[in-house]
Amino acid sequence: MSVWKKLFSAVKGGANEAAEAVADNQALRILDQEIREAKAELRRSDEALVSIIAKRKMSQNKVDAFNQSIAEYENHTRLAMEKGQQELALECAQKVANLRNEQDAESVYLEQFKSSAQSMSTNIAQAKDKLRQLEQQVDVVKANEAVQKAQSAVSATNVGANAKMHTAVESLDRIKKRQEERSAQLEAAAEIADEASGSSLDKKLADAGITSGQSSAEDELARILGK
Repeated sequence: MSVWKKLFSAVKGGANEAAEAVADNQALRILDQEIREAKAELRRSDEALVSIIAKRKMSQNKVDAFNQSIAEYENHTRLAMEKGQQELALECAQKVANLRNEQDAESVYLEQFKSSAQSMSTNIAQAKDKLRQLEQQVDVVKANEAVQKAQSAVSATNVGANAKMHTAVESLDRIKKRQEERSAQLEAAAEIADEASGSSLDKKLADAGITSGQSSAEDELARILGK
């Protein structure tokens, strides 16, 4: 592979990594937006399901009404035949036939509404379950992300604190050394001053018991009696 190809591959790889980093940083935001959009779609699905269920109930009411009318005109047909009014009985029977045809057509619609409502209800329930699972996973990911950020911050703080503490210890050692040097210098200066004034020699004689220093009461009493 030529140098230029290697360079191009490196640049391309870096661009891909940068793009992936941006995508990872925006992943939670993208997931939140997708969840909001999915919830909006589910709300529209619920509204459509409500409409289908309402139409199914209306169709069921029509079928029930047809059953009631059919039963009523069948009874009229029997009564007409019992009274010998065959022509009226045929009219009632024709009415029953018409009602049954209308009922059959409405029954087809009713079954379609039932099937649609059942299918939509199942699909919506599955979608809601998947959405709940996704929300739980997002919550877990967010919690882990927050914990890892906190851990990273604590680690960085510890590193910084350790570095600062090390620097502070070094500064403390330097201060101690400077204080020791200053104390030694002050002691040396005091010794030089004592030697220059002669007090150093007097102190040495007094320490050796050679000079008496101040007279005691016994010394004064012996001097007075001696006179």
